[in-house]
Amino acid sequence: MGKIAYLFPGQGAQKPGMGKDFYENSEISRRIFDKAGGLLGLDMKTLCFEENEDLNRTEFTQAAMVTASLAMVAEIDRRREAGTPIRRPDVTAGLSLGEYCAMAAAGAMETMDAITLVRKRGIFMEEAVPAGEGAMAAVLAMKAEDVSKVLASIPGVWIANYNCPGQIVISGQREAVADAGMALRAAGARRVLPLNVSGPFHSPLLKEAGDKLAEQLVPVKLSAPRIPYVTNVTAGYVRDVELMKGYLRDQVSSPVKWQQSVEAMAADGVDTFVEIGPGKTLTSFVKKIVKEAVLINVETWEDLGKLEEGGLS
Repeated sequence: MGKIAYLFPGQGAQKPGMGKDFYENSEISRRIFDKAGGLLGLDMKTLCFEENEDLNRTEFTQAAMVTASLAMVAEIDRRREAGTPIRRPDVTAGLSLGEYCAMAAAGAMETMDAITLVRKRGIFMEEAVPAGEGAMAAVLAMKAEDVSKVLASIPGVWIANYNCPGQIVISGQREAVADAGMALRAAGARRVLPLNVSGPFHSPLLKEAGDKLAEQLVPVKLSAPRIPYVTNVTAGYVRDVELMKGYLRDQVSSPVKWQQSVEAMAADGVDTFVEIGPGKTLTSFVKKIVKEAVLINVETWEDLGKLEEGGLS
């Protein structure tokens, strides 16, 4: 039997109602939602469970996503500790924002520290570039190296995400992203789709946000993880606590190496990937990276049964 990875989605997967059934059915999940809301001074139940504009605002989205995902993990861990036959993961990983969930699930960061940090991270990222000056776009059906060649001649735009074969995300100054879109289509990209985001995330334009986050990380206690997690910055396994804060700083302005991360886990023997949190974005990516992988989603209370029935018991 191969290894298991727990995966955590990033910004864009949020949806009204995420985690609501966990709040209603799990005491430990409910405590996480309530404690996070009190700690941040936010009505976390309204933010996560009801239709509202704030859920799609970066400064709120990040805290909401991490709270919902870690509330789900807490119930999974509780069941395992109570004797339910659910195997522990061998490694964790998260896309961008989801890396904080991966670290908490791996034991490298306390749950409330993760939630507090991403609230600040969201604010810093929102403030880094004036509204309307940055943009992002998804490039479809074009190899990463070909995207890089086109971008090399267009200043102000960079690769932000290596999501999976045939899907690269670019980020940068709005006009540069638009120019790149035209150049990429002319060079053979099937489509270049503008993304509905509030800034040029994972580009050098966000370096200041990363530096501000580094200041907030100084007093936070991180621990050697019980299991390794994979960082977006290098797509490598992280076990050394001394490296973690630097990776979290750099992650804000560095490209997300998701495809490379999944390939690294597969090379290590991971054949089962469990996406925990709203949506199935990461599952769709993994399916294109490791075609023979076993894929499981946990985003509703009923989905918990898959961790036993899906061959993880």
